[in-house]
Amino acid sequence: MVAPTHVAERHIHQFVQAKQQWIEQALAKIEAKQGQQSLAPAVYGHGVDIPYQGATYKLTVRASGVTAITIAFDQELIAYMPEALALKEHSAELKTALTQWMKQQAQQQVERLVKQHGATRQLFPQAVRIKTQKSRWGSCGIRNDININWLLIIAPPDVLEYVVVHELCHIKIRNHSAHFWALVAEHLPDYQSRRRWLKQHGSRLMQGL
Repeated sequence: MVAPTHVAERHIHQFVQAKQQWIEQALAKIEAKQGQQSLAPAVYGHGVDIPYQGATYKLTVRASGVTAITIAFDQELIAYMPEALALKEHSAELKTALTQWMKQQAQQQVERLVKQHGATRQLFPQAVRIKTQKSRWGSCGIRNDININWLLIIAPPDVLEYVVVHELCHIKIRNHSAHFWALVAEHLPDYQSRRRWLKQHGSRLMQGL
């Protein structure tokens, strides 16, 4: 609690008491978020569940003649493992390879969505970057460069699409006024349901892979 030095202590207590219900609700939300189980497995290996594009897929690990771990996706996630590495503990290496692969997938999907939606209102960014961010899903810089959090590749595709459209619309309208949301709705009439999903599940998503 921060207050000016001239404020009487009893007034501070009165203010806290008046806000007690809000404080309790806020604390309950924080505790609920902290108690959410991570989407990521504790250890990466054959048969674990990996989140990807709003679904969960079993990870298949196969020894191969490759020189580095290679990830492929065809209705399942497959990690082709160098034979020498397959005989050792490889959880950290698998996590690194999966993260890098998902960042590449995010880049491809975001670039596709920018082309799809940008042409409608000439909303073309100077650059499109995939970033690792701890508290933001996306941003639009002053030079109209778009930054998107790669963790959105774990979310359903329509949620990633919403964030891309959201940031594209900031190229034309920098605030969150009614005009801004009307522009978002031109691209995605159902944007509110996508936005709600992100609010409900975003904290768990933000825990990472």
